[in-house]
Amino acid sequence: MSFPEIKMPPLDEVKKHFTLFDYIEGERIAPAVDMKAFVHNPNTGEKIAPQMATSPENIERALQVAQRLHEAGEWANTPPEQRAEILDNAANHLMGLTPMIAAVESYNTGIVFSTTSFVNAIVWLAFKAAAGVLRSGYAINKVPGPHGDVEVLRKPLGVAVAIVPWNSPAALAAHKVANALAAGCPVILKPTEWAPYSCLFLVDGLEAAGLPKGLFQIVNGGGDVGAKLVGDKRMRAVSFTGGLNGGRAVAAACAADFKSLQLELGGNNAMVVLPDADIDKVADGIVAGMTTLNGQWCRALGRLVVHESIQDQVVNAAMEKFKLLKVGDALSMESQLGPLANSAHHGRIVDAVNALKAKGGQTHHTAPTPDSKGYYLSPTLITGVAPEETLEEIFGPVATVHTFKTDEEAVKLANQTPYGLGGYVFSRDEEHALKVARQMNTGGVKVNGVSLLELNVDAPRPAWGLSGFGEEGTLETFDVFCGKSIVGVAAK
Repeated sequence: MSFPEIKMPPLDEVKKHFTLFDYIEGERIAPAVDMKAFVHNPNTGEKIAPQMATSPENIERALQVAQRLHEAGEWANTPPEQRAEILDNAANHLMGLTPMIAAVESYNTGIVFSTTSFVNAIVWLAFKAAAGVLRSGYAINKVPGPHGDVEVLRKPLGVAVAIVPWNSPAALAAHKVANALAAGCPVILKPTEWAPYSCLFLVDGLEAAGLPKGLFQIVNGGGDVGAKLVGDKRMRAVSFTGGLNGGRAVAAACAADFKSLQLELGGNNAMVVLPDADIDKVADGIVAGMTTLNGQWCRALGRLVVHESIQDQVVNAAMEKFKLLKVGDALSMESQLGPLANSAHHGRIVDAVNALKAKGGQTHHTAPTPDSKGYYLSPTLITGVAPEETLEEIFGPVATVHTFKTDEEAVKLANQTPYGLGGYVFSRDEEHALKVARQMNTGGVKVNGVSLLELNVDAPRPAWGLSGFGEEGTLETFDVFCGKSIVGVAAK
């Protein structure tokens, strides 16, 4: 499979894609409700556009359209191969849009273009993967029975909703939407009000592929719009990526009528550095863990758990790496780290750092930030804070440092927080590292590396504790939108 060459589009062309619209039954409609706030360019602090929400009437219209299509059953009864062809065609069209999707996100979220162009390959790859699930026969398979084969049917549960955050909106939306459609569900997408624009490109891809009108719709707004969707009895499957408070509200709403639910809510991920670790590799891992998506990613480094004999070496090596980091406008090809996503989030991160300083923390940061009104923050390690004071996720380029003497202490520190999404272990002795990794209660642990790449793209991506509910993955997300029926002959 060949990947398109990623080049920065002209800025004038990028700016043309900041007109928000609802997408209901194949119609683009300007959102009618003024949210009394603005979307800003985090690179400069300048306003992009007012935040707008879908009217209650159009939310109801979208739900009615989706429910009608589910009850009609035409998409659900379309053969898997035909659904797969439409998803494949959407992927092919979206592949060519990757540079523009990436540039729009860099302008709107502050994530550097080198990262958004890599991450947004997921947009079209997600549709390819969902098509592959259909072609594999996963939706309709058979097991032996007493009188012939027993059918295992995965059938669409009904209307689905996908709710995505601002750190990587288009890629997350594509993964959810592609799987809902593959499963046979009409799906309504609600992007974040802070970064809705890149998600709108999915409309172009699915229209070009010939998806019947109304199977994919978009409504806009904040938590109140999400609550209306999730709480509606016609909604039968919900996939949400976002913060813990939002996830709790979604879970509570789904509990009333037992909707199928998938939650991914972030983590406070530990990196365990054993005494024989390669210090230079560890420093590279710290930089990657704290700067990928500007530190605003669910598997970011949150707690650096390092053997007491090498703490100073590790912190000093990381500071030397950060000193060389190019921090600047996300649309610059030279930038390695951009600003935080918005002013409110920048304020929360600064408040979190100050709170830890008040508890005895010493901050360490060396990356120079530009003289700008953008929402920049130098990546910061904090030493000297008691581990029990650092249990909550910060969700930015900030990590606390804690020391240990024994493996048992290291594992206890790694498992101390109520989260469990990702983790890292560094050691020259891979068997030793794997032994420690296997004791970490978290969804996935990487040894001697930190990256956005999965260890295996087809492996599940579980969430423990407060990091979420259920699993993500190639098959796991497809299953969120399906109910199983077992059909066979019991007697002749």
